[in-house]
Amino acid sequence: MNDYKIFYSPYYYADIGENHVFPIKKFELVRDKLLKEGTLQTSEIIEPQPAAIKDVLLVHTEDYITRLRNGTLTAREIRRLGLPWSKSLVRRSFLATSGTINAARYALKNAVASNLAGGTHHSFPDRGEGFCVLNDVAVAIRVLQKENLAQKFLIVDCDVHQGNGTAFIFKDDKNVFTFSMHGAKNYPLFKENSTLDIELPDKTGDAEFLEILGEALPRIFTHEPDVVFYLGGADPFEKDKLGRLGLTMEGLRRRDEMVLSFAREMEIPIVTTMSGGYAEDVNDTVEIHCNTIRAVKKIFAESQTRNALA
Repeated sequence: MNDYKIFYSPYYYADIGENHVFPIKKFELVRDKLLKEGTLQTSEIIEPQPAAIKDVLLVHTEDYITRLRNGTLTAREIRRLGLPWSKSLVRRSFLATSGTINAARYALKNAVASNLAGGTHHSFPDRGEGFCVLNDVAVAIRVLQKENLAQKFLIVDCDVHQGNGTAFIFKDDKNVFTFSMHGAKNYPLFKENSTLDIELPDKTGDAEFLEILGEALPRIFTHEPDVVFYLGGADPFEKDKLGRLGLTMEGLRRRDEMVLSFAREMEIPIVTTMSGGYAEDVNDTVEIHCNTIRAVKKIFAESQTRNALA
């Protein structure tokens, strides 16, 4: 597939403890699996540099970023974040944010790009929550706005948890359509208002999920975005420890293909990010995330072939 790039750094890893529910090794495991099977080539992987402070401050408060970098967050803030503070955690957060920024820039020129991290949608301007330190998608959108690279944006958030931080950040920005399709009874307890929220009951399975998503996509794309950010969370999986929904691996693969195909048919650039995933077996989470990249390859390679034959 021509002109596809994926952003990844070995420093997407941070030491959060071997028994933490967040599978911090998944980023490396996804990269390794995609390379080993030949889905990715090393030439398609770009290592980002840390996001610039001035870019991060387009979304986050100076007080929060200063204390985050200095390691002076309060105990309450650390509990709310759900991750232990370390220099490596700060480093990975700035790198992952940069990965989404650069994937967005690249997608605008080449139809699609991916970050093998990101989708940290629980982060608010003044705090981190729910394993999310910085809101990478929000920062990327603000950077594109500042650089006049795009004017209208669509966030398709299919993580099992509502993107509350993202919804809050863009609540007054009519140029950003926030769509979140998530578990009704799952975290966060108090949800923000996205442009469109679809709340799903526990145990929702493939057929119902895909039908609802299929009905929603034409509605949200009437916003006519210049670029789409897709949060392809692995946590709607039926065996996810934090999920509560009932999607199979095949259902999640079809979800990815549905979103990617819709963007491709509309000729709107799309950025994929990984978001959450907490399966009982980390290999299941890895496989679900790998399926997202396989879907990118399948759909956009087919499109390039059709265009070449036209």
